[in-house]
Amino acid sequence: FMIKKIYIAGPLFNRHEQMYLEEIAKELEGNGYDCFLPHRDAAIGIEESELKGTDMSQETKDTIFNNDLNALDAADLTVALLTGQDIDSGTSAEIGHTFAKEKPVIAINANERRYRNLFVEGMLTVTVNNIDQLIPEIKKLN
Repeated sequence: FMIKKIYIAGPLFNRHEQMYLEEIAKELEGNGYDCFLPHRDAAIGIEESELKGTDMSQETKDTIFNNDLNALDAADLTVALLTGQDIDSGTSAEIGHTFAKEKPVIAINANERRYRNLFVEGMLTVTVNNIDQLIPEIKKLN
């Protein structure tokens, strides 16, 4: 089992979260992994005007969902950012889907210490505190 493709899951509610996810992608891609970052990659091929505001068409929503799902299915591993008051609902769904496919999930908590949902926590292969701990953990899985 060789890890090549990595799906990066996490909340996207503000620029800080997006930038942290982009830093995760930069670290992984810099080490030769092929990464899917939803806010960067799910909307490829969709007109920019379709992505603005809250009146996104059902066709665009379906395309983004299918792009995310296909990327999750193609990935060998999910890295999930678990910051915020609770684990983001979308991130939880991505963790659950990965777990159901019997693939590993590495969680990164960015040194936040919070009570986590124990059911979601049970689906995590390992939790790390920082981005620099990801590559050593991935190498343990290969």
